[in-house]
Amino acid sequence: METAPGSAPPSSAEALRLALAAPGLPDGPFCCPICLDLLKDPVTVPCGHNFCQGCLGALRQRPGPPDGSGGAGGAARCPLCQEPVPAALRLRKNRALCEVLPLLAAAAATASSPPSPTPRSPPMAPGAEEEDAAGEEGAPVLCDVCPPGSRAAAARSCLVCLASFCGAHLEPHRRAPAFRAHRLVAPLRRLEEGLCPRHLQPLDGFCRAEQTCVCARCRAHEHRAHDVVPLEKEREHKEAQQAKFLSDVENELEELAVTIAQAKKMVELIKGAATKERERVEKLFGEASEVLATFQKGVAGFIEDGERSMLGEAEADLRWKEERRAKLAQCKQNLENVPSTDTIYFLQEFQALKVAMEENFSPALSFQKELNFTKCTQAVSAMKDVLSAACKNQWDHLQGKGMDGLSFQETGEALAESRFPDKSNNPACLENRDYFLKFAFIIDLDSDTADKFIQLFGTKGAKRVLCPIPYPESPTRFINCEQVLGVNLMNRGNYYWEVEIIDGWVSIGVIAEDFDPRESYNRGRLGRNEKSCCLQWNGQNYVAWFGGFESVIQQPFFHTIGVFLEYSEKALTFYGVKDSKMTCLQQLKVSHFAKGQFDPFQNKINHQFASLFLCKLKPAFFLESVDAHLQIGPLKKDCVSVLKRR
Repeated sequence: METAPGSAPPSSAEALRLALAAPGLPDGPFCCPICLDLLKDPVTVPCGHNFCQGCLGALRQRPGPPDGSGGAGGAARCPLCQEPVPAALRLRKNRALCEVLPLLAAAAATASSPPSPTPRSPPMAPGAEEEDAAGEEGAPVLCDVCPPGSRAAAARSCLVCLASFCGAHLEPHRRAPAFRAHRLVAPLRRLEEGLCPRHLQPLDGFCRAEQTCVCARCRAHEHRAHDVVPLEKEREHKEAQQAKFLSDVENELEELAVTIAQAKKMVELIKGAATKERERVEKLFGEASEVLATFQKGVAGFIEDGERSMLGEAEADLRWKEERRAKLAQCKQNLENVPSTDTIYFLQEFQALKVAMEENFSPALSFQKELNFTKCTQAVSAMKDVLSAACKNQWDHLQGKGMDGLSFQETGEALAESRFPDKSNNPACLENRDYFLKFAFIIDLDSDTADKFIQLFGTKGAKRVLCPIPYPESPTRFINCEQVLGVNLMNRGNYYWEVEIIDGWVSIGVIAEDFDPRESYNRGRLGRNEKSCCLQWNGQNYVAWFGGFESVIQQPFFHTIGVFLEYSEKALTFYGVKDSKMTCLQQLKVSHFAKGQFDPFQNKINHQFASLFLCKLKPAFFLESVDAHLQIGPLKKDCVSVLKRR
């Protein structure tokens, strides 16, 4: 490079920058002949020319002219010398250039680079197709190849490369045969939007049937039967509708502005109401917690006071008894140690033991062995049940299930009424066991209904076992639940029978004759459907079941359960039997609520229990736990079981 006379020679960095940035030198040693930029990941082809790996890879994938000058249409060729590039050639980086190029780029970046004027575009090479397309108004479209910070205005955009080039970087497209098939248009800002996404050809038509822009290939295939017009004609048609359309849009925007303002007010109202409600609820929960804490403190104090007062008397009684025992033991030992020859000593020790025996002034116990503070468990349990029922009822009310909100007191009354119903109107409840024995019903277990995990002992005993029993096939046999039925049918009158619970969890009840024994476990169990009901002993308490609803019964355990079925009254009552006394555990019967009362279990009874008596019924038994064992009661007058009590 020559310098002007009298001027200092340029530095090496400046010379390198000028050499790299000089336009019109696509064949420079460090410039890619395709993009005219500094080589990126340089690769060398067999002819010795260097290219960017990405540029050469993209060139080999593009369709070329049928003359075989490059691309997939013929043998791939070098864009500069047209030497063939084998299709199977694996492009490998030129490691020497890879190490030198970063140093050159760093040296060139340190030198200032004055803006270079945009060169005039030379005439198009023969065969290169050029189409006019107006660029967007405003800022000019910039070259996509120029380095950032010094990008020149684009002269043309390529619809194949999907990039815009300035005059210098457009040079390969103008003279290299490899780019002969590329379509050059006036600079476009959004090149991808101007191409058909399926055929990668310019969009030059508008399909009115599908309201979309199409290319020439779309018109010839998918849209050949549609009404396709030029883009300019469709734009004129749309512009004629633009005024009215924009007016409608403006009206819609104004309406949305009004409704948005209203919606914002509603949002703020909801947030404010929720915040206030949350604060009020938290305050009430805090007060409720204080009430429970006060109650808990009072109950704990009651227990401590009872323990303190009663423990003092009990400890005094214990001390007196221990002292008396020690004194008697000492006197007895002294008497036994008297020598047989010492008569006076013997008489004295005998008299001392006699006096000790007569001194029986034990302190009187005021509590009479009754621990009053043990009633706290029952009180707290009742309070917990009332609270649970109140929470459930109020929660159902909040969820809009159509239940009236009950006060705490009303809920407690409803719960007490449902668990301990008034039996004063039922004459049978006023009788002792002799009354029910008049309706004694002899039950025999049906082996054709027994599940394979139930072992029968004659027709009166049943026990659940771990190993299945090979019973013969029977259409009435339960297959999913460990249940067995009685042979006898009940369809009129009154029936009474007794069942002995020997061990485990047992359910006792009745079931409709037409019940399908192949039902699933969840639906086939006693009381979990509308075709049966039962009383369950689960090892801790009794639970009545019907239609999937339950009612827990707070009663002590009874070995013998009496079942009284009244067809005319449509009622089923379960009793705990001990000696000749009958304790009513639960009665299943339609009974309307008093005002302000609600119980889900009784509500289910009121709606569907009467329909159970439209069918013939059978006694039913469900052995729930693996150790469950029951025996049909002997119905002896004294109700003494022949089985060993557990």
